[in-house]
Amino acid sequence: QVRVVESGGGLVQTGGSLRLSCAASGMIFRFNTMGWYRQAPGKQRELVATITSARTTNYTDSVKGRFTIARDNVKSTLYLQMNSLKPEDTAVYYCNTPERAARGSWGQGTQVTVSS
Repeated sequence: QVRVVESGGGLVQTGGSLRLSCAASGMIFRFNTMGWYRQAPGKQRELVATITSARTTNYTDSVKGRFTIARDNVKSTLYLQMNSLKPEDTAVYYCNTPERAARGSWGQGTQVTVSS
């Protein structure tokens, strides 16, 4: 059974940084495209960044130049380095594969709060 566990969230001031981690199990991690998603209060969940098995990355426009997605296939862990954080980045952050996301299967997420 596939399981993802997100961690690394917290409270940070505007302009600060956080590094999120996602430990995955129950899948052949290195073969999967992975993504970070977020859901802000009262808003729909959105895709923030993806990284393919070939390490090709894509970002939503609002985080380009500030966030970096990376993966460690040995540790089956996904990362999201978030710099220059803004209050509008406040959300619960989730990692997932596109396939699990489409099925509505999610981990517990990690809360990121950016104070102004």
